This record gives sequence, structure tokens and C-alpha cells, in this order.
Amino acid sequence: MTRADLELVHLVKVYGQTTAVDRINLKIAAGSYCCLLGPSGCGKTTTLRMVAGHEHVSEGDIVLAGRNITALPAAARGTAMMFQSYALFPHLTALDNVAFSLKMRGVDKAQRHARAAELLERVSLSHLAHRRPAELSGGQQQRVALARALVTEPKVLLLDEPLSALDPFLRVKMRAELKTWQTALAMTFVHVTHSQEEAMALADQVVVMNNGRIEQDADPHQLFNAPRSEFVARFIGGHNVIPAATGLVAVRCDKTRLAREPRTADGRSLAATVRGVEYQGSYVLLTLASEAVPEFNVVLPEAAFDAAPWQPGDSACAHWDAADVHPLAA
Repeated sequence: MTRADLELVHLVKVYGQTTAVDRINLKIAAGSYCCLLGPSGCGKTTTLRMVAGHEHVSEGDIVLAGRNITALPAAARGTAMMFQSYALFPHLTALDNVAFSLKMRGVDKAQRHARAAELLERVSLSHLAHRRPAELSGGQQQRVALARALVTEPKVLLLDEPLSALDPFLRVKMRAELKTWQTALAMTFVHVTHSQEEAMALADQVVVMNNGRIEQDADPHQLFNAPRSEFVARFIGGHNVIPAATGLVAVRCDKTRLAREPRTADGRSLAATVRGVEYQGSYVLLTLASEAVPEFNVVLPEAAFDAAPWQPGDSACAHWDAADVHPLAA
């Protein structure tokens, strides 16, 4: 490995009789934005906490910049953690929250305050340096937490669902800021989320986890256009999983079309009934049911729907091109 690449080698975490993380292998390039994506209980947060040094590793190794950090204390690893709750000290100002870890390391007051002020300036909060967390908005608290995580100059920043507590509008705004900061800092970010949209928007590398294992490790474009398994196709959304002669295949919802008349039985069409119609602005989402697939979706552009509207109860023939079929692993 070179630079500050992060590598997990046969990493295992066992709690009693439960295996939370099951021999995963993962390489994250220095300076990249990696999202660990999956449902609750899939092992993503446990993996992050093992990298941070907040969970003991049952088996395997964590290697950062060519150095095995598996047994090192959290403060000696070259990583920093940004928690879901931000975990700011309520009685300290933003400046003192950012400077706290330097205080614990014995850095004198003038020096640590100068460094904290520099980081608050970087996240555009220098004018609020003397406010306490209760006097800050959720987005401002997040920026204080980010500055605090950066004060020790880590090689890797670990983020545990940092946007989940924000309202939808602020979540999108802060998502853009996170990506901007990561690019400007040229630092490795490893971000845990259960939001497919968040992972797609932020990551260079998306790692989909399920039952303690990695289902797929890919860039967002590859992940969406070529999901490896039925779990990935269903979890990331936007796909219909359809039985075929050779197994299961995925077809994107926006590549699935509807006709009023039946089509030739060529394995690329389904007789179905429209069950639901939802207007989503620029597109309309239709939910359909067929004998072979109890529920699937079709996304139609608004103009196409308006030109030939569908209603619940309508009979339809869903169809797709052979080029838009993606086989799924067993």
C-alpha cells in the first residue's frame, strides 16, 4: 500500500454467539470518499468503530498507510471519529470544543486556541466561536464537530451517520458541504449511512453490507447499473427483480416501459395490473402487480404519463429491451 490507504484484512467482530462482522476484506484508497451502506444491523457501524479503535477486533487486521493499527489505542491510530450525535460538550464554547483534544494532549492554551480558530474559519464558523452548542443550529453543530475531528490532523475521518439528525433541506445542503470539504482536504472519508441517496451523492466508493458481509464494493455508477445480487438491487432501489430462465435478473424501473396491448412472449414482458399511481413532479411512479412478480415499479417521465395517463386497475404489459437486463448472482 502507498500513501494513507486503508485496508481491512479478514476483519471479524463477534459478540458472544453473534458474528456482527464476518471476515471482510476491503481496500479504501487515500483521499477517497467511501460510504459503508446497508440496513440496520448489517455491521457497517461496528466496522467503523473497529477502525476507530472503539471496538476490539475479534480477528483480522486494520492497516493504515502501511502500518498495522489493529491493537493501537484510538488516539494513536491517525483516525478521527465524527459521531451521529456530534457529542459536543454542552458547557464549552465552539472554540473550546474544537480545542479540547489538543488540551488533553498538553498543548498550551494560546496554541490550541489558534489552531481551533483556524479550523472554525475553514468551516465558516469563526463568528460563532464563543457560542455554546445549544446556541447553534444543527448544521452549525455539525461543522463544529467536523472542525473538532480535524484538529488532530488525522489521515482518515470516520463519520457515523452524520446527516441523519438533520431535516431534509439541511441534509442536502450539508451533504454538499461534506463533499466539498473532503475534496479540499484531500483526506480519506469513511462514512456510514443507511441512505442510498446519500451514498450515491457523496461516495467515490460504495460498500454495500448485509449480515456482516460485503455484498458489493463499487463506484456509484457501477453499483446502480450493475448490482451484483438480488439484495443489492432491492436495497439500492430503482430496479425490478424479475425471474428469468437462468435465474433472477434486474431491470431498472426507468428502463421498464408500459404498453396497452400484449406483446410476444419473448421473456422480456409481463402482463400486469396497475395498482398505484404517484405523481413525483418530473416523473410519475406506477406500482404494478403480475402473476410472476407480486409488486414492481415503472417510472414514466411526466410528459409521457400526461400524454397517455394510467389509472389503478388498468391492464398493462410491462416490457424492456434485452440490453437493459442485468443478470444477478445466485
